[in-house]
Amino acid sequence: MEPDHTDRDRLSRTLTFLLAGGQGERLFPLTRDRAKPAVPFGGTYRIVDFTLSNCINSGLRQIYVLTQYRSSSLDRHIQSGWSILSLELGEFVFTLPPQHRLADNWYRGTADAILQNTFLLEEHRPERVLIVSGDHVYKMDYARMIEAHCQANAGLTIACIDVPISEATSLGVIEADANSKIIGFEEKPSAPRPSPDNPNVALASMGVYVFDTDVLVRAISEDAKRDTAHDFGKNIIPDLVSTGRVYAHNFSDSNRSSDVYWRDIGQLDAYWQCHMDLLDSSPALNLHDGSWPIRSYHDPSPPVTFFSRAGTDSVSDIIASGGCRFEDCSVSKSVFSHNVTIERGASVEGAIVMECTRIGQDAQIRNAIIDKDVVIPAGARIGINPEADRAQFKVTDGGIAVIPKGYVLQG
Repeated sequence: MEPDHTDRDRLSRTLTFLLAGGQGERLFPLTRDRAKPAVPFGGTYRIVDFTLSNCINSGLRQIYVLTQYRSSSLDRHIQSGWSILSLELGEFVFTLPPQHRLADNWYRGTADAILQNTFLLEEHRPERVLIVSGDHVYKMDYARMIEAHCQANAGLTIACIDVPISEATSLGVIEADANSKIIGFEEKPSAPRPSPDNPNVALASMGVYVFDTDVLVRAISEDAKRDTAHDFGKNIIPDLVSTGRVYAHNFSDSNRSSDVYWRDIGQLDAYWQCHMDLLDSSPALNLHDGSWPIRSYHDPSPPVTFFSRAGTDSVSDIIASGGCRFEDCSVSKSVFSHNVTIERGASVEGAIVMECTRIGQDAQIRNAIIDKDVVIPAGARIGINPEADRAQFKVTDGGIAVIPKGYVLQG
């Protein structure tokens, strides 16, 4: 459904900041050479593509991507895959590193990242600012959240979702009244406050914020005068809750489809599990939803090819991208990026295999994340003996072997 005139008017007066500057330590070694939002996902995408697609699908077409650490691959990806808007019409997706306009500091926190770019607010003079993160996987119509923000006369609206209590300790936990007004907020609590409707879940912030511009500028300017973490969750939101103009917006109210799926995949086991979720027969995150397409740069690769000369091949529950070659092998429950080659007799199960990787004859791979440009020698065993794996590369708490980009395995 196309937005009406009122909706388009609201969206044209909304400027978007996408925060993409985190170091992504918990995703190391995948973030050794790239920013976390640039980490490949789902075979043909980067993590940032989900948030950017949400923006474009929602009608938001003025987007600044604030970068910082190891941003070259993210810059290239956005230049290659997201030059789809018309600058002549005032539409853009621009990457923006720290400008050092206010001081010589790098971004000291999420709020400081916006503060250092307030010159853009002076230039565009938006009525509202949407702030989103580039490291979550989900589909959401931000236009509906902006509409709710305006109808409530809110100064700040926070997107929220019910999460299991055990997961809420790493998120911001919200307490809201019957009118969705936020009356309590705690960042990463050791004992999360359960939802009054369900003691097994907590209402958590998704890190998606709509601010009235004057509220945002006043809050981050006051915070800059104090010795704080300069962070939205730790400092800005708790301070604003007392004003009475902070509201919660339920994620399920911002979906145009049935995909009520949101994951923070800033940790290796969560990253692996999110890929496995894609392989369900009816995945909660539907990548085939034509009404809400996920855009990206697509490598000009040849078609996927399956060779079955000996008749011993077996293929089930996989995602394979262009240029992949499967030669009399067994592959299951795995996601393959572009130009991966699996040689004769190899077996791959429960793996994420990134582009231009070659898995040699008779190799066995189980429960692994293999970054790009890796050559697995013939007969190698990965995910079979955890102790042997740990001697060569990282193994997660969940038992997932992680092989970094360009790694040369010992024979």
